[in-house]
Amino acid sequence: MTSAENMADNADETVSETGRPELTSAMVYGGQAIDAGATEAAEPLSQPAGASTPDAPTTTVTIPAGTVVLAATPIGNVGDASDRLKALLAQADIVAAEDTRRLYDLARRLGVYVHGRVVAYHDHNERSKADGLLDQVETGATVLVVSDAGMPTINDPGLAIVRRAIERGLPVTCAPGPSAVLDALALSGLPTDRFCYEGFLPRKHSERVQYLRTLLGERRTIVFYETPHRIADSMDDLLDAFGPARPMALCRELTKDYEEIRRGPIADIRQSVIDNPPRGEMVLVIGGATDEEAEAAAPSSLSVEDMAVLAIDRALEDGVRIKDAIAQVVQEHPLADGSLANRKQVYQAVLDIRG
Repeated sequence: MTSAENMADNADETVSETGRPELTSAMVYGGQAIDAGATEAAEPLSQPAGASTPDAPTTTVTIPAGTVVLAATPIGNVGDASDRLKALLAQADIVAAEDTRRLYDLARRLGVYVHGRVVAYHDHNERSKADGLLDQVETGATVLVVSDAGMPTINDPGLAIVRRAIERGLPVTCAPGPSAVLDALALSGLPTDRFCYEGFLPRKHSERVQYLRTLLGERRTIVFYETPHRIADSMDDLLDAFGPARPMALCRELTKDYEEIRRGPIADIRQSVIDNPPRGEMVLVIGGATDEEAEAAAPSSLSVEDMAVLAIDRALEDGVRIKDAIAQVVQEHPLADGSLANRKQVYQAVLDIRG
């Protein structure tokens, strides 16, 4: 039995001239009946998504049939939900949600009645469920994919179904909206023309340190996610990696009542974390390296001829074949851009040296 059928068993519905259900005051969200005339009176649950009021312009939202729609959900402030999101939640044939309980809670707060079939679609099952959902798309269904907050695929489920849809030649579109990455970037005061998003920092100290070292020469503004219980350790490692003066912003509780942006050099932000530990999910925005910092961090690279000399010495000292020595030397000495030298070119240089 679908979610729509479950709801119909528990709620009175009438059908309008357009064929869409019109909801009475008793509505069901996630199996729980909500009385719109009781505690939720401030939220107009009986008004369908996209409906107009006497003082508001009519908003027309097209629901694309036979399409996967990735929709961004509010990251904190429910008022950021778009009319398009509300219409999609109300009218999509299938809603694939990271957490079905959170989906129904969001629908309740938005005053939206979810008619479509709701399925759990999360990190642990997205690959196995993608093709089944796409089979429904092939029959003309609208499949809406939502995460708990923000845009699907950005540190959230969704990438598997996008890739499979592309492989199968099925349409995919987005209903854009709130994004913690872009919100933090815009509020940081740091350059926004070029940036890179690096997701969550590694959990383990040793992996975090090694990872940050790879970013020492990054000229773009860098954006990370971090959690409250790891922020102190991460700030210590950021200080060690980038130094005390690199500018940054710590953005927490974005769009919520207690939104806070701490801006300043890494040393000052680290001290503020010690003195006043931040709560809630947060985004860290780090200024990119200056030209001098990038040049200092760039690995020194050897020429093809230098590698050939090292390979010859390695082969003689270690008693290995020259081809094996070349492979070892090339692997140990990446070029300035991180790529590896062409082994055939190094081998030719060896032949030239040997005459």
